[in-house]
Amino acid sequence: MVSRQVPWCSLRGVRVPPTPHPRIERRAVLLGGAAGVIGCSTPSVEPEPEPVVEEQAERAPQFAELEDARGRYEPIRPAERAARRARLGKILAGSGIDAFVCEGGPTLTYLAGISWGRSERLFTLVVLADGSHFWLCPAFEQGKAELTIGAKDGPGGPIVAWQEHEYAFAPLASALQERNVLSVALDPGTRLFAAEGLRAELGNERVMSGGRTLLALRGKKEPHELELLRAANELTQRALVAVAERVTPGMSGGDVSELVGAAQRRLGLQRTWALCLVGPAAAYPHGSGDETRLAPGDFVLVDTGGSFHDYQSDISRTWSVGGSPSDRAARIWHAVRDAQQRAFEAIRPGVKCSEIDRVARAVIESAGFGRGYEHFTHRLGHGIGLEGHEDPYFDGGSAVVLEPGMTLSDEPGLYFPGELGVRLEDIVCVTADGADHFGEWQTRPESPGP
Repeated sequence: MVSRQVPWCSLRGVRVPPTPHPRIERRAVLLGGAAGVIGCSTPSVEPEPEPVVEEQAERAPQFAELEDARGRYEPIRPAERAARRARLGKILAGSGIDAFVCEGGPTLTYLAGISWGRSERLFTLVVLADGSHFWLCPAFEQGKAELTIGAKDGPGGPIVAWQEHEYAFAPLASALQERNVLSVALDPGTRLFAAEGLRAELGNERVMSGGRTLLALRGKKEPHELELLRAANELTQRALVAVAERVTPGMSGGDVSELVGAAQRRLGLQRTWALCLVGPAAAYPHGSGDETRLAPGDFVLVDTGGSFHDYQSDISRTWSVGGSPSDRAARIWHAVRDAQQRAFEAIRPGVKCSEIDRVARAVIESAGFGRGYEHFTHRLGHGIGLEGHEDPYFDGGSAVVLEPGMTLSDEPGLYFPGELGVRLEDIVCVTADGADHFGEWQTRPESPGP
């Protein structure tokens, strides 16, 4: 459930927003809701995972029974990414759009397997409706870009370089015009300064949000993606079962988090994260900072995930430690479990995402735990793939119609400030005639396992 977007000011240092294009007025705004992400300056290369932590976890003696699973699964291949670019071209042509533009981030990884950090110097991939593509790159970094783009297994494609005095937007607009591009869709993650710069060159009416394009492209997962997503989430569940054997009364949420991260990394997950909440702290879905220690029979709520060959896991379990939960706590747990199951049973192609959220909320209400958002305070779930949170979403306002291959979290919760919180989360996949789920359901409140 946890959103892991990096804030403007990170722990690595304060980040300064980029200087706007000099021809853009401060009052300019994006029309149609396109690309409203505020820009921030980052290194031109994405930061590496922290290898010292990874190595320490791999040697962690308390999880010697867990083995790295990465070697058993093949990452996404260059040929698969080339097929994705061709498919994007067909999506664009079918929508009457001439080009799609994306910066460094998940969509660039999806289409080209390229990692490029975002800075005030714009670097983009442009895919055209005929399936061809080109790159926009700061001239002084062109050589570095060519090493990856032009590598044996690289995505290839011409590079349009821009000099420091030019700014990126006129060269990009010129390259688009040379290719007879009249309309451009922007990846929804495109930063505001980049969207405004391109609008200033091409005109507002020619630059639009690429949200629908992106959903059509990435919303339905390919078989290889489903294999990696299943592995990521099943491994995370396995880590939680191993951790539960080592959690005892007296531990804090922080103590449990360290165990969860170590277990996941032993299994081959990277960039792991864990939100582990004890007792009243779990009454706040993202925690309260309270470091209550576990007493016998207390619930611990663990929301955790990581990256496995770039695909994400996101699993939540709530279980009692060192004894059975109270009757009220057990009743709350079973209401959440019933809501999760009824929602899963309602998933099938042709059903709106909003309807699945409604089904789960109706179960909570019939169990006597309030209507609407009274105690079930968040949406039912979110899409997952290369990102932990991505379209589509199980929320009451979504008009997205479910299609086979869509993957989402199914995570109802109940929260009672000053008392406790319960959330159960599993990843589900829409199939041709219903739904599947990755791994095993939690079946009882005394253990995170089946």
